[in-house]
Amino acid sequence: MGTDTRPRNRAVAASFVGTAIEWYDFFIYSTAAALVFNRQFFPDFAPMVGTLLAFSTFVVGFVARPIGGVIFGHLGDRRGRKSVLVVTLTLMGVCTFLIGLLPTYAQIGIWAPILLVTVRFVQGIALGGEYGGAVLMAVEHSHPERRGFFGSWVQVGVPVGLALSNLVFLLVALLPRDALQSWGWRVPFLLSAALVAVGFFIRRRVDESPEFREVKRERGPARRPAVEAVKRSWAPILLCAAAGFAPGTMFYASMVFGLSYGTDHVGVSRGTMLGLTLLAMVVVLPCLLYFGALSDRLGRKPVFAGGVAGMALMAFPWLLLVDTGSFGPMLLGYLLISVPFSAAYGTLAPLLAELFDPEVRYSAVNISYAVSNVFGAGMAPIVATSLLIRTDSGLPIAGYIVVVCAISFVSLMALRETVRARRPRGPAAGAVPGADTVVAEGTGR
Repeated sequence: MGTDTRPRNRAVAASFVGTAIEWYDFFIYSTAAALVFNRQFFPDFAPMVGTLLAFSTFVVGFVARPIGGVIFGHLGDRRGRKSVLVVTLTLMGVCTFLIGLLPTYAQIGIWAPILLVTVRFVQGIALGGEYGGAVLMAVEHSHPERRGFFGSWVQVGVPVGLALSNLVFLLVALLPRDALQSWGWRVPFLLSAALVAVGFFIRRRVDESPEFREVKRERGPARRPAVEAVKRSWAPILLCAAAGFAPGTMFYASMVFGLSYGTDHVGVSRGTMLGLTLLAMVVVLPCLLYFGALSDRLGRKPVFAGGVAGMALMAFPWLLLVDTGSFGPMLLGYLLISVPFSAAYGTLAPLLAELFDPEVRYSAVNISYAVSNVFGAGMAPIVATSLLIRTDSGLPIAGYIVVVCAISFVSLMALRETVRARRPRGPAAGAVPGADTVVAEGTGR
């Protein structure tokens, strides 16, 4: 009789659906920050300065992620992956719904951006605990030979969330300008309540991770998983964080900053920019799964490295094509960056999960991913907007992306390959502090 794959399929589906919903919540904020929030919450500033301030509130969610990563990583390593994922999904949905109800600057003055930042901060805490748990539920339920493919389904949740948010905003953008600014922008936030209810139902039906159950049965959870993770694996945590700079920066520079760049600098319509990102996501979705599966055969590092190198090569062509203001060349530019981005991002989940011991894995993955997002993805819209204000050109932004890709490439090369390899339990150190000796797949644990 064959192995029952239903627990794995339910875990992968729950990780994918829940991640897509949470990233929908996260991305409708970024879309609103690029297109609406400068007028609703920072109306006393010039448009570009207001956009910069709106992106600053966007970054608050990233700053909060390490806090959420430590809190929920501790709970996930102590009490299990499943219960934490239900909590993070619910908290994220409540915060998103509240943003849709917030009064604007015209109604309550300075308290409007203060409330916006506060809710955004809590939203970031929730998302800080989400990613690691979703990755582990998918990867830890999977056969070692298929971790890349099934882990990439978690990554697919991100572009699906972005596509959903852009699709909703694309429909809302059809409203008259006054209607969009007065009440239309609230609709995507309020719709989150229905999506979260669906995700909650799906995640409640998932079995706990088999690796966590094994840890709990054999020796019990770590007492202080976050502290132990840093002690054992501080070097891989930092290297993984730096390796993740490139896909995070590329994604947020193109899909978030790109919206305001196209509308305010190039002069194309909101609908055109939302349509471009939506079409790019259509390409990203199958590419993520393809490259995740490819990493099962070739290894995580070669596929990831190829993606980082491709993003560096495509950074200047992307911005030059966007600067044309013509839909065809702009779409080509977005497609050129979508493929190498998918190669790097589609490989990230299994790489993170396989580097760390299961008793501290939730904490280690959360901390690494949160640090990566604070200094990579979260800073990308602000750095790009600042460069544009200073130079009135997109070329320095492309240069910034190339530098980030170089940092990621060097950091990735310092990590060990994890495919078809497994670490022995316990903090047996290798040459790099926190990087344990690798033993062949199939040996005892």
